[in-house]
Amino acid sequence: MSRTEHFRKLERMYLSAPTNEYYMPKIRIDQGRAEIEIPIEPKHFHAGGAVHGSVYFKALDDSAFFAANSFVEDVFVLTVSFNVHFTRPVSEGVIKATGRIVHRSRRLMVAESRLLNGLKQEIARGTGTFMRSRIPLTPDIGYR
Repeated sequence: MSRTEHFRKLERMYLSAPTNEYYMPKIRIDQGRAEIEIPIEPKHFHAGGAVHGSVYFKALDDSAFFAANSFVEDVFVLTVSFNVHFTRPVSEGVIKATGRIVHRSRRLMVAESRLLNGLKQEIARGTGTFMRSRIPLTPDIGYR
């Protein structure tokens, strides 16, 4: 299987996850890099009228996660830890997270992700650690 085919299968797997019916994201994966876009809707707001931090986390973690899984072709990776820094609220438009691998070892990968609003202003930043799981990448989990 080519690397490009692996990336497209990961994208289809991501989009098939039931949770994404709520967020309606878009995804693009390349080697060591992934981009997630989520259109902002009022259903994502906290009581203060801006996007809840869970949406920030999802975009940041997902983009970093798939940057990591772009290097792993046989199993699903797992998030070991993830830290988020919130820098600006957002309440409209589309948010875009770009994750990239910054370190790889035999057992762990570290990725960072930046989240931008529609004006290309940073609204959050995150870093995560990822490792291989025992869950095979198969059609049963949407890897087609």
